[in-house]
Amino acid sequence: MSADAETEPITIFHNPKCSKSRGAVELVDAQGTTYTVVEYLKAPPDRATLDHITARYQGPAVDLVRTSDDAFADLDIDPATLTTPDSVVEVLLSHPEVMQRPIVVRGDSVIIARPSELVAQVLD
Repeated sequence: MSADAETEPITIFHNPKCSKSRGAVELVDAQGTTYTVVEYLKAPPDRATLDHITARYQGPAVDLVRTSDDAFADLDIDPATLTTPDSVVEVLLSHPEVMQRPIVVRGDSVIIARPSELVAQVLD
C-alpha cells in the first residue's frame, strides 16, 4: 500500500452479530487506526457506494453476496445469475441482509475480512 493509501479513511460495513465482523473491528481497534463503521442493516449502502465497492473488489462480484445464507436461499435467486457487478448491486440494494460481512474499504482497496485477519491487507 502506498503512503497516500495509508492516509485514506477506512470504512467497515459491519454486522455486530457476526463474529468475523466483530473480529475485524477489534483488529483495527488494536492498531489504533481511525475508521468508520457502517451497520449496513440499519443504514444500507446506496447505489453509488455499492458501485464503488463492486468496481474495486478484486474477486468475482458474487463474493460480496452471502449466497450460502438461508436469507439468500429464501430469495430464490440462482447465484449463477450474479455475474456482473450491476447484478450484485441490484440484489444488495433490495436485500442488504445478504451482503457479505465485514467488507472493509480503504481508498481503492476493498476486502471481505473473512477471516477477520484479512483486515491487515488494508492496514499495512
